[in-house]
Amino acid sequence: MRGAGQGFFPLDERWGLDGSDYSPERAKQMVWLSGLLPYQQAAQVFERIGRCVIPATSIWRQAQRHGERLKQNQQRQQEQVSVERVVLPPPGLDHQRYKGVSMDGGKMHIRDEGWKEFKVGTVYDVETQGVYDREIAEWVEQARGVNMAYTSVLGSKDEFGPALWTLAVAHDIPQAANVSVTADGADWIWNLTADYYPDSVQIVDWYHASQHVAQAAQALYPDDEAAAQRWNKQRRRDMYLGAIHCITTPLDNAGLQSHAQYFHTHKRRMQYQEFREQGYPIGSGTVESSIKQFKARLAGPGMRWSRPAAQRMLVIRAAVMTGNFDDLWALVPN
Repeated sequence: MRGAGQGFFPLDERWGLDGSDYSPERAKQMVWLSGLLPYQQAAQVFERIGRCVIPATSIWRQAQRHGERLKQNQQRQQEQVSVERVVLPPPGLDHQRYKGVSMDGGKMHIRDEGWKEFKVGTVYDVETQGVYDREIAEWVEQARGVNMAYTSVLGSKDEFGPALWTLAVAHDIPQAANVSVTADGADWIWNLTADYYPDSVQIVDWYHASQHVAQAAQALYPDDEAAAQRWNKQRRRDMYLGAIHCITTPLDNAGLQSHAQYFHTHKRRMQYQEFREQGYPIGSGTVESSIKQFKARLAGPGMRWSRPAAQRMLVIRAAVMTGNFDDLWALVPN
């Protein structure tokens, strides 16, 4: 332990180095910081800013102990708000606030298993603001997500669905008259959407769809870059206007069904001008940003997790990112 003469306050004698005897408030600080930074960096913050020496191993132990409590509480909440238990308002009495849902997947390394997918969901309020739209060279009202809340699960679609539904219930998604689900073209996302949010407006993320247009252009004109760029630009505008047949017809005629199928499948999810006019976001930047934030804590250089530790940290990280860690902590008995 560093002495007070070196500029640090002495450790409280209750703070055991094995991580078992910390005060509840100190334990909460340790777990919150572990959801923000890797354990060693968290220990450095306590030493430099908190002016106390807490071993990284102690922070790890607190994260395991209390992360398990938080995870079990999350599972209990899922049981209490299952789809069958949620009581929806009578027809016509849904609230009119616009709500959004997005989901995506990322990779993290699990010891003895390799790289595994964790799924992230975010729910949010939708608000609009005036922006200049380069696609149509006009000022438009563009929807964006605010007040984001997050959840994440290391597991299958069937394991992830209840976690996202629990978050959605907490933020009044089932009672909303105007809900959009914006995501990429992954089948598991739209299957889950059909199960949990059947009345939502489904939107394929504009930027993912644009990447598919660019790939189709290269397939049509593999030896003519200028022609590919012209076709790409023209078809992006067609896609924005909802004229998906302008993309699928030349691809079908050229025998490029593998490229055309994506647009055939998601045609109704690509009515971008209409979606914007209705006040829905057409980009899934909210969840893509969240994937990066989860990966910053869980998929950094050299990070290897046991499956239980990863599952606990996903719960902690989601609460830290959402900003409701203190509320969640207060609900779970020590």
